[in-house]
Amino acid sequence: MSLNRRNFLKVSGGAAAAACTMAVCKAKSPEATAAKSADPFASLTPMTDGIVPITDQERTERQEKARKLMVENKIDAIILEGGSSMYYFTGMTWGGSERTFAWVLPAKGEMAWVTPKFEEDRSRELIRFGTDIRTWEEDESPYKVIAGILSDRGIRSGRVGIEQMMRFFIMDGVRLVAPTLQFVNAAPVVQELRLIKSPAEIALMQKANDIAMAAAKAYIPKIEIGMDSQDIRALSAKAFSALGVTGGFGAQIDFASSRPHGSIKRFTVQEGSIVLMDGGCRVVPDGYGADITRTIVYGTPSQEQRDMWNLALKAQAAAFAAARIGVPCEDVDAAARQVYVDHGFPGGYKLPGCPHRTGHGMGVDGHDGLVHLVKGNKRPLQEGMCFSNEPMLVIPDKYGIRIEDDFYMTAEGAKYFSHPPESIDNPV
Repeated sequence: MSLNRRNFLKVSGGAAAAACTMAVCKAKSPEATAAKSADPFASLTPMTDGIVPITDQERTERQEKARKLMVENKIDAIILEGGSSMYYFTGMTWGGSERTFAWVLPAKGEMAWVTPKFEEDRSRELIRFGTDIRTWEEDESPYKVIAGILSDRGIRSGRVGIEQMMRFFIMDGVRLVAPTLQFVNAAPVVQELRLIKSPAEIALMQKANDIAMAAAKAYIPKIEIGMDSQDIRALSAKAFSALGVTGGFGAQIDFASSRPHGSIKRFTVQEGSIVLMDGGCRVVPDGYGADITRTIVYGTPSQEQRDMWNLALKAQAAAFAAARIGVPCEDVDAAARQVYVDHGFPGGYKLPGCPHRTGHGMGVDGHDGLVHLVKGNKRPLQEGMCFSNEPMLVIPDKYGIRIEDDFYMTAEGAKYFSHPPESIDNPV
């Protein structure tokens, strides 16, 4: 697979190269073959030891930083519903429904929770911060409860921060019962804090990337002719499971790979197929993850495939080299795109070339925050920012090549969580 299985054994070296050739493998006993097919990842062991969850102390520090930013931005309180930001600040996981469950953090004063009355006992089991827990019955308004919390803290007018991911009906319900409040974007507080990752967050993302790369190295050599995208996803999921996590790689084969997120048409792996695989895993309980893409050729690559693969790798390398402290995010995107222009492609988002941004922010969410590596984003790179690096190359209606690795910013510059592939002949 640039790489058929024989080629993989040649390029990977070590124990894998010594294991067997295809001819020897075929000569093994039926019992051995059946055992292998039953558990293709029997040699893998879980990699979850050493995972250190985010501590309550760090979450308390996040809350206090949020209060300081609220004062600086003249925001009197923020309201969050269940989701990644609530989890980021409080460790609370709560699924969304039509019943409002919310957390209120004032710039000054005690935090408070709002929960359906019949969920009170469960809420109290899960809440780790704050003791002001207010309930509402099915025939009562949760919005009045939120307004009451704000009023009790002297916030009867002023500015209340709403995260951009909050569903409209909650904000609108509070606005109707408290019309003297002004609702503003909470991004200067919430997103600003989530943008810069702590050492503990970096460590969790590193663990996720280590696991994802181990899974890729394990399952990619087991891809076979005739497999479709679902087969490959299932194969990768088994590798992740053997490593102790839930994860997987979605696969796009040949023409489907020319669509950044694939096609509804079914394609199967054949000799010379392009196979683009995008995925990863998230480490629990905190959800920090990896987002990695590898593109292979099954069999012997054509010269065109080899040249375009190398071009995509060159664009990724140019983006990484441009990522330095103080450099605007858009410059990283421009550096990758310039590689395609220099090759003679039209540039911008035109094809052949890259049809999307070079990278997205990463963190608790796979696509985290509002700061991405894209034209128009003049935000300077700062220590602790994390991004994907994936300037995909699309040859319209033929195939696409995406090589994606995640990196984070240090005082010395960018550092990869996962290392880019060496060549089309050694893609993992």
